[in-house]
Amino acid sequence: MYMITVFGNLLIILAASSDPHLHTPMYFFLANLSLVDICFTSTTIPKMLWNIQTQNKVITYAGCITQMYFFIIFAGIDAFFPAVMAYDQFVAICHPLYYIVFMNPQLRALRVLVSWTMSALNSLLQSLMVLWLSFCILVEISHFFYMLLVGNPLTGILYSYFKKVSSILGISSSQGKYKALSTCASHLLVVSLFYCISLRVYLSSASTQSSHTSAVTSAMYTVATPMLNPLIYSLRNRDIKRAPRRIIGIPVM
Repeated sequence: MYMITVFGNLLIILAASSDPHLHTPMYFFLANLSLVDICFTSTTIPKMLWNIQTQNKVITYAGCITQMYFFIIFAGIDAFFPAVMAYDQFVAICHPLYYIVFMNPQLRALRVLVSWTMSALNSLLQSLMVLWLSFCILVEISHFFYMLLVGNPLTGILYSYFKKVSSILGISSSQGKYKALSTCASHLLVVSLFYCISLRVYLSSASTQSSHTSAVTSAMYTVATPMLNPLIYSLRNRDIKRAPRRIIGIPVM
């Protein structure tokens, strides 16, 4: 699953950067999301695989804090980018005449920079708060959570979909409605997958489930979602499926 995650997201990045047909705001954000997904899984999964191979679950204190810092950064960006992509669709559907203005390269890069900056500051804050705590010599931490920045992106996503649905219902032709809905289908599926698994992990009471169940759910959250993202966008997107053929020089009809 880890190898599929890495190669699937690398394919999205390669396609979005190499194919001129994909040099659009949507694929720019999608490529950045794929990069974050690779980094997100790589903060924990290689260490987990090494632990399984060596049958040793120990991690140093410095290594734990470092892993937590990067994990929270990439998890935060993973929450921000779907909101940025939802805004991209919102402008395209609700304000198409202003799309070029609101989605110019400078503003696109600024939104990505803001997402990285806010996630980094949030991660730094939470890591410093952990450093102030005192621990025993041997500690097993079953799970930790971050919820500081998840609420705002989710609120923005819900608001954008409310406005998009309102605009789509106002379209007279059924073909126009279908085309507008199809542009949101992949994003809605990815967002639903991300937040449903996140809510399953973070809102479940620790007293009502075993540590094994919590660990399995967390593994699904950190591996399954980044693995399925490129599959969802590839299966539902004709441009993504055509991009590898264009890159290697095969004519595309």
